[in-house]
Formats: sequence, C-alpha cells, structure tokens
Amino acid sequence: MPKALPLLDMSEPVCCSPLGAGVMAPDDALAVALRLKALADPVRVQLMSMLLAQPDAGICTCDLAPAVGLTEATVSHHLKQLRDAGLVEGSRKGTNVYYRPQSAALRALVRTLDPTCC
Repeated sequence: MPKALPLLDMSEPVCCSPLGAGVMAPDDALAVALRLKALADPVRVQLMSMLLAQPDAGICTCDLAPAVGLTEATVSHHLKQLRDAGLVEGSRKGTNVYYRPQSAALRALVRTLDPTCC
C-alpha cells in the first residue's frame, strides 16, 4: 500500500517558485505533490478534461458518471479527491452537485511545473 501523504490545507492555489528555480522547500514540495497525486489517476484526468471543456457551467455528477462508465458514488469519490486538492469546486443545486475547475489553482500548478516560468 502506498504511503499516505500528510493532510494539508489546499484551499488556496499552490504558491511557490517553479521547479527549475532551485531546490524547493519541503512544504512547497509537499503542496505540489499532493495536488499531483490527486491528478494521478486516469479517471480523474478524464473528469478534469470534461470539467475544463465547460468551465463556467459546471457539470453534474449525474452526467459525469455515465461519461466515464462509473457509478455516481465512485465519481463523487474521485471529485472529492480533486476538491480536497483545491483543483475543483462543487455547488449543490437541489439533490445534485455541479463541479467546475478551479482555474487559478490549475494555472498556479502549471506555473510551478513550467521551467521557463517566472
């Protein structure tokens, strides 16, 4: 079983120098690793691609589940991992939850991974 990473408040976008800027501080490395770990699943990558295709409208778990061939409960689990990593946000409308990507958090993660950034 993989070693569990410690819990960290990831409600704000990752904020650190790009990987190519020098040795990253341990806390910054942990913040980046936790976000990448949340994305390190093919279903979550699929879900993110669907959410990014409609960033403003949001998509209901009831529509995401059949698109990836999983139950709503399983999709909700994957979305919770992405939400805990600060990469998506959800809003309840009646009995359904609609998810949208957190664009600022994704841009910050990309900036961190881009060796030519900043």
